[in-house]
Amino acid sequence: MLRLDADKPVSFCDGFNRRDFFHIGALSGLGLSLVDLYGLKAMGSVDAGKDPMNCIFLFLVGGPSQLDTWDMKPDAPAEIRGPFKPIPTNVDGIRISEIFPRMARHADKFSLVRSLYHDAAAVHDTGHQMMQTGRLFQAGMEHPHAGCVINKLRGPRGALPAHVLIPRPIGKTGGNMPHGQDAGYLGRALDPFVLNSDPSLPDFKVRDLLPPDYISANRLNRRRNLREIVDGVVGNFENSDDARLLDSSFHQAYTLISSERAREAFDITLEDDGVRDRYGRNKFGQSCLLARRLVERGVRFVTVNMFETVFNEITWDIHGSAPFSPISCYSDLVGPMFDNGFSSLVEDLQNRGMLENTLIVAMGEFGRTPKINPAGGRDHWPGCWTTVFAGGGIQGGRVVGESDEIGALPKDRPVTPAEVVATVYHLLGVDLETELDGPGGRPVPIVDYNVEPIHELI
Repeated sequence: MLRLDADKPVSFCDGFNRRDFFHIGALSGLGLSLVDLYGLKAMGSVDAGKDPMNCIFLFLVGGPSQLDTWDMKPDAPAEIRGPFKPIPTNVDGIRISEIFPRMARHADKFSLVRSLYHDAAAVHDTGHQMMQTGRLFQAGMEHPHAGCVINKLRGPRGALPAHVLIPRPIGKTGGNMPHGQDAGYLGRALDPFVLNSDPSLPDFKVRDLLPPDYISANRLNRRRNLREIVDGVVGNFENSDDARLLDSSFHQAYTLISSERAREAFDITLEDDGVRDRYGRNKFGQSCLLARRLVERGVRFVTVNMFETVFNEITWDIHGSAPFSPISCYSDLVGPMFDNGFSSLVEDLQNRGMLENTLIVAMGEFGRTPKINPAGGRDHWPGCWTTVFAGGGIQGGRVVGESDEIGALPKDRPVTPAEVVATVYHLLGVDLETELDGPGGRPVPIVDYNVEPIHELI
């Protein structure tokens, strides 16, 4: 993935360091590929004359419990219904958990799919793959994230990337498999642009977007000299695909890091303190605010990871004992974080006239077991869970599907992860019969053939 900073500097013999590469372009053959961001032209089955809607993907890493959030069962036995109570929303008949008091005031602007399921292994990584790409990775085939497909088909608007991932990519969640957050078989040039920094930190700045003082004409000359060295070491680099990519993309990559518009888009410190407080002074809240800034200024697709791991920190992954989280964290920390971030995002987009052309999807990789376990938590459960849709072509105030009396299985209108991704593509104006060049040049549809969007939402 493409990152805006590095964990530590790496110096080369000519005085160049790794940050030089990330600021002024890199050799994709060496695995340093900021310029890859602009290495491919937008192409595909879209109407180039239309400016499509945008999307903000809120990925709730860890898997929220359907029974404690958006599909409560207050009449079930205590070991099923859990510790939280349902509250009414501003739409008759829709009730959600008391941990979301602000969200309850916006039910007319969002809809719930309560019958989502998959039948793959109940591990985080498989859910990450299917919810973000529409498919389970099999036989070494890594499918692209939906945002990367939009990047492929639409391309960036000006200096800003088409797809940004904030604050960091998903890390270890126990399965040691790909999480579906990069471009897969489309190639690294279409990977998301990764912030790799926490926008809630007091010293968060966008200095990594600025051309650093040490990038002078001499430094640019050294870059050319380094290329000559690489050419001598690895062969005829001058005529390689990497060189052509570097030459065609260098100017655009440098435009990104030197663009005043790009610097402003990432500069969350320009927001009023009251606005920042409303979103919540935490990583997720400030990432939601940054997502709004980015979409407002031209980024087509933003993926926000609420968490990056499920180990040794408070997350949605409520097994009940260390290194995981207790169910009480839903009311103490995780629920309020989501409530403030999501609700503020919806409010801001509506007040700015952007909600109609910005799709918001809030989703986890699976649900949780209907019965509370001996540790007082809930375990992984892909049999049934809930996803939230808002804005961008969604009819608010609706509930699609119903789970059974204990929230274990869909009772009617079962929905698959592929249908969720198909809905995103459909609302962003992409023909679901679009095919991409897959491994070996064979055509691969962006979703499996015959998969339809969730028409009840639209």
